[in-house]
Amino acid sequence: MDKKVGKVLVVDDEQDIVQIIRYNLEANGYEVQSAVNGVDALRIAASFKPEVILMDVMMPHKDGIQTCIELRANPEFDNTIIIFLTALSEEASEIRGLEAGGDDYITKPIKPKVLMSRIHSAFRRINKGGD
Repeated sequence: MDKKVGKVLVVDDEQDIVQIIRYNLEANGYEVQSAVNGVDALRIAASFKPEVILMDVMMPHKDGIQTCIELRANPEFDNTIIIFLTALSEEASEIRGLEAGGDDYITKPIKPKVLMSRIHSAFRRINKGGD
């Protein structure tokens, strides 16, 4: 069957990371779009309507924290799961992301199996919501 299991927007300015994540998501049946910064992420999210957004914290033009705040200000994204990806492992950065409206936080380097497990878990939460 060719049915996609969900929509994921991957936002990271490191193209190799986007390619690895995209490969793993598409291999598991997800429909994927990507952006390289927060400005593009806001534009793409508005038309793509992802259920999950994987987003780097540190990006050019608009960082992930500010992008998350702007997404959360839009009621269309109230139920969107936002998972931060970052090389920053200090506690303050994680707290900042979660307080900005993030739902989860994954540190780099990304382990594909762990990432996919978290994505599947996010979609289980979404699907329990009844939408």
